[in-house]
Amino acid sequence: MDLIDQYLQRSQEIIGDRTREEVRYDKEVLRWLRKGKKNQKAIERANKKYPKEALEVNDRTINDVAAHYEYLLEHENIMKKMH
Repeated sequence: MDLIDQYLQRSQEIIGDRTREEVRYDKEVLRWLRKGKKNQKAIERANKKYPKEALEVNDRTINDVAAHYEYLLEHENIMKKMH
């Protein structure tokens, strides 16, 4: 297995299976993060647009959620470079 295949396999393990609605929600969060919004604000905006997928974050969970979205941003950048 080459390095790219290893990366893709590991990224799938981290991201997991997502419904179409979850993917849309994630893309909305990422859109706001790219515009310079902080994680909490980006999540609030996505929660308004996709209330069924809304995440509830608090002071204890925000760091884990932020790390997840930072990973998704970096993953997206890597995937763009590969194509």
